[in-house]
Amino acid sequence: MAESVADVDRTEAATPAGPPPAGPRTAVPWLVGAALTVALLLLAGRYGYHRDELYFLLCGRHLDWGYVDQGPLVPALARLADTVAPGNLVLLRTPSAVIGGAAVVLVAAIAREFGAGRVAQSAAALLAAASGIVLAGGHLLSTTSVDLLVWLVAAFCVVRMLRTGDTRWALGAGLALGVGMLNKPLPALLGVGLVAGVLIAGPRRLLRDRWVLAGAAVAVLLAVPYGTWQAAHGFPQLSVASAIAGGDSSYSGRLDALVLQLLIISPFAVPVWVAGLVALLRRPRWSAYRALGWAWLVVAAVVVLAGGKGYYDAPLLLVLTAAGVTPTLDWARRGAARARQVALVTAAALMAASSAVLLLPTLPADRLPGFVVAANPDVGETIGWPEFADSVAAVHRGLPPAERDRAVVLTANYGEAGALARYGPARGLPRAYSGHNSMVTFGRPPDDADVVIAVGWSRPDRLRSWFTDVTEAGRVDQRVDVDNEENGGPIFVARAPRRPWSQIWDSEVRHAS
Repeated sequence: MAESVADVDRTEAATPAGPPPAGPRTAVPWLVGAALTVALLLLAGRYGYHRDELYFLLCGRHLDWGYVDQGPLVPALARLADTVAPGNLVLLRTPSAVIGGAAVVLVAAIAREFGAGRVAQSAAALLAAASGIVLAGGHLLSTTSVDLLVWLVAAFCVVRMLRTGDTRWALGAGLALGVGMLNKPLPALLGVGLVAGVLIAGPRRLLRDRWVLAGAAVAVLLAVPYGTWQAAHGFPQLSVASAIAGGDSSYSGRLDALVLQLLIISPFAVPVWVAGLVALLRRPRWSAYRALGWAWLVVAAVVVLAGGKGYYDAPLLLVLTAAGVTPTLDWARRGAARARQVALVTAAALMAASSAVLLLPTLPADRLPGFVVAANPDVGETIGWPEFADSVAAVHRGLPPAERDRAVVLTANYGEAGALARYGPARGLPRAYSGHNSMVTFGRPPDDADVVIAVGWSRPDRLRSWFTDVTEAGRVDQRVDVDNEENGGPIFVARAPRRPWSQIWDSEVRHAS
């Protein structure tokens, strides 16, 4: 593959300056994108809610311009879906399925801007459809789904601007980044990476262009509501970021962030996006696009060094993949072409098969191999929530009648609270509270709540600092052999609080991750 890039570089050195024209149009990416959306919708109802989806539904009941760990966009989508069709998991996940299909089309469109022909655009679409970030983001309703769309739209606008010289496309990029800031602050990281890339590789005149400045202004203006909410509440997002950097969340920590760069698209796709990075940095006729290669290097470095989650920069890896399809196909046509083409087809088939097994609910939940959950913990977080509620309800029924009437539930995380909000009322459970992230702002137990069913606390030490009497009263049984945060965990009954809830809620029960 490196041989192909070098050969192309020598050929292009003798060609006129300026990026090549856009490739021919083809309908294949649209067909691939539509097929992916349909497949995601067909699978959307399998297994169950993810803990984050249960949390978004709770946030949607408390609509605001911001939350401790996110903006208002996804909770508003969850609220809309649950209002139209309460409890309908397929409708809840429909926006993500549509985003997955749109991502496929956008990756192919970016490849076309780089001059890719019909075959290369089709290859880009297929790679995107089988990529980890598109399948994971397309299956679950999540802030990651929205980030994927926002980053790809912004990247397409930037690539089109760099190819054509029409800086009015900066308005589209600014609009996408601004809307994205109503989801999470991560689009600001993309903006920083793009500015750094232009400063390093040019064209620096863009930083003075009126349309580029107007696009930046649009992004800032749209970010004001969420930024104002964060400022008014003491920037709690910083505490969440600190907890993530400390490894208190899945996919976080410097080593995990580094390793995930090689996994999040697919290990089989790494040579393709590496070829794209090399092409962006070395191809003479692609000098106008060089800032994009540097943008990924800067963003990835920030994510890894800051201990962020390794999938934060994944949309830019898709941009590198779009750049890499043409050099990869050129490589496959040289030398031992038949063997190389067989290797590419084999790698693509392995990529699609592994992604489908690891990232989508294609296997029966009650016979899920352990390696699937080990490779993708999110799968385990979509299994067993009704049974989780059953386990808590069994402890509640076991309380003396006088205690049962005044008991409340305290969960360790927002997913558990969301599950009990969804499934608890039908089982006669009282309201569940939690100090996790924005749950802490949704209300605390009344000061006279002196009987608490505590679930999700693996060790009772913390509970004993709040209550005089803490007794294990049961275990979570999700009735399947799945290794997630809840299955098999203890359920405690705590009595006789040492201090009122009003004294410990914000200072001790509150926690972020």
